[in-house]
Amino acid sequence: MSLVGKKFPNLSVNAMDEMGDTFQLNILEEAQKNKKKVLLFWYPKDFTFVCPTELHAFQKAAEEFEKRNVMVVGASCDTPEVHFAWLNTPKDNGGIEGVKYPILADSNRNLSSRLGILDITGESYDEETGDVTLEGDNVTYRATYLIDEEGKIFHEGVNDMPLGRNVAEFLRLVDAYTHVQEKGEVCPANWEEGKDAMNADRDGVASYLSLN
Repeated sequence: MSLVGKKFPNLSVNAMDEMGDTFQLNILEEAQKNKKKVLLFWYPKDFTFVCPTELHAFQKAAEEFEKRNVMVVGASCDTPEVHFAWLNTPKDNGGIEGVKYPILADSNRNLSSRLGILDITGESYDEETGDVTLEGDNVTYRATYLIDEEGKIFHEGVNDMPLGRNVAEFLRLVDAYTHVQEKGEVCPANWEEGKDAMNADRDGVASYLSLN
């Protein structure tokens, strides 16, 4: 079930920073306390193939997100220790050295379970032993959440494991949402900063369509 329009779950999760410090991070509190938007992106596993390309891509765009008052946070179900090892592995060796934003270590899967983004394809029950066996890797899909300054989710998206994200699209979505917040206009298909938006009434739509 979609979480768009709802508050982000009020949960604190272990996180790792580039210095190797583990701390508790609550996405909802960060957004509300600092009056920032938050981009939270989940990836399946450290030390894999597509994942480091995404983490480096978000780092490359970090300045653009900062200009827009957006805090970027990565997340997976790996432990803080594994995150730290990956942060200390050079990019040429498949590592994420140089990534400076925090990375959640949801190793108990409390938050990812609440969000419903774990790769659990089913479960089987052994009647003799009473054991329940989960099917799937029990790691997250490539899920992305954009959260506003009040802690409300205004975008969510989930990609299957092989499909990397387009970081530029999240910048566009942030720009569009900020335009809605500031101007009270709505943003049509393929809208980008600097293009005409629309008034949310029939006259405004007709005026926009006549110009485009």
